[in-house]
Amino acid sequence: MARPKKTDAPDTAQAIDLTAGAIERLACPDGKQQAFLRDTKAPGLRVRVTNTGHKSFVYETKLNRQTIRRTIGDVRAWTIEQARTEARRLAVLIDEGINPGEQERQQQAEREAKNARAAAQAVTVGEAWAAYVAERTPHWGEWHRSDHTKLIAAGGEPAKRGTRGRGVTVAGPLHPLLALPLKDLDTATIEAWAQREGQHRPTSARLAWRLLRAFLSWCAEHREYKAIVPAQTPAKSRRAREALGKAKPKTDALLREQLPAWFAAVRGMGNAGISTYLQTLLLTGARPGELLGLRWDDLNVQWRGLTIRDKVEGERVIPLTPYVHHLLAGLPRRGPFVFAGTAGTAPMSTPQHQHGKACAVAGVEGLTLHGLRRSFKSLSEWLELPVGVIAQIQGHKPSATAEKHYTVRPLDLLRLHHEKFEAWILEQAGVQFDASSEPGKLRAVN
Repeated sequence: MARPKKTDAPDTAQAIDLTAGAIERLACPDGKQQAFLRDTKAPGLRVRVTNTGHKSFVYETKLNRQTIRRTIGDVRAWTIEQARTEARRLAVLIDEGINPGEQERQQQAEREAKNARAAAQAVTVGEAWAAYVAERTPHWGEWHRSDHTKLIAAGGEPAKRGTRGRGVTVAGPLHPLLALPLKDLDTATIEAWAQREGQHRPTSARLAWRLLRAFLSWCAEHREYKAIVPAQTPAKSRRAREALGKAKPKTDALLREQLPAWFAAVRGMGNAGISTYLQTLLLTGARPGELLGLRWDDLNVQWRGLTIRDKVEGERVIPLTPYVHHLLAGLPRRGPFVFAGTAGTAPMSTPQHQHGKACAVAGVEGLTLHGLRRSFKSLSEWLELPVGVIAQIQGHKPSATAEKHYTVRPLDLLRLHHEKFEAWILEQAGVQFDASSEPGKLRAVN
């Protein structure tokens, strides 16, 4: 048989001592997708050529009766000796019963896990907090979401009210913790934080502490953070709790004999919106923030209902009582909110200061806006109204199994009690009102 010419393509059926020239002349036979040229010096080393002309070094052998094929690299990037060295390394692994592919995947997984651990170690409280808020926001009410924003605020913004001479807002209680690595947020750090914050603003610090505990519990269950946050949250500390103190029970509420003076002072205010807000707050027992968020769309005049968005059930519908209806109907519509601010696009600010002035005029001391909600409950006891009715109107959680599962009061039944209660309050306050008068046009009754 004649020897092949050096210019001929090498015969892929025969193993040869690989050379650069042989690799250059190697071609894929017609009708095939790929072909392999074996090397005699490094068993298992081959040059693969595809029908598109691409050539690469590969290593092929058997392990546990299965063919193992690993691509080493492009022939333009690897020299023949480099490819032989790599082939011999792979052969050693095979002799030890190690699948190079599985080893590489395992090593890659270990590298990724190491990188993930390093990234987790570097994550800050602020970064984890942002992820927590983004995940949990769909399950929260508006005011709860707002708390998570306000308590981490950096401060320094021009303050619209309550500056006490500073002119700018102060940082939220949780803001000093945001820059810390999450792994460093330990019990000692939280106790020191509680000691500082508890001296200056214990009320907001207690709220911040409760939110921090929930956040760390979430981190302890989250796949990205559970490796660096202990299962027992470091925020649950006796020293932190003691440093923040206990909230004192609030007892401020209107007495029956204070109703005339309070109504006279509030109705005599120069701002109709604030006057209506304060009276409605007392007569509905709503939370101050719930009522500020009231929209005109929440008033159902036909069925005399008022939709309140609360923090317990999401929303509740209470009776639109005659006097409250008259008050609301007399307000101008300057936007979507009933108690609109100056711009009309957002609710007005909480009128705590204006209410304080009215209370000073009335001679009522220490009455807060939430105290008006508390007054709704305490005054209702004069009429011995059903506790469940008052709780449903105010949006309290049911306190017993019967209330939770079996007592569902329709709007008309609530109205029966609520209108009776409103009429009694107005009578005690000396407010003369004709319930049959056209909404927005009150007229005196002789």
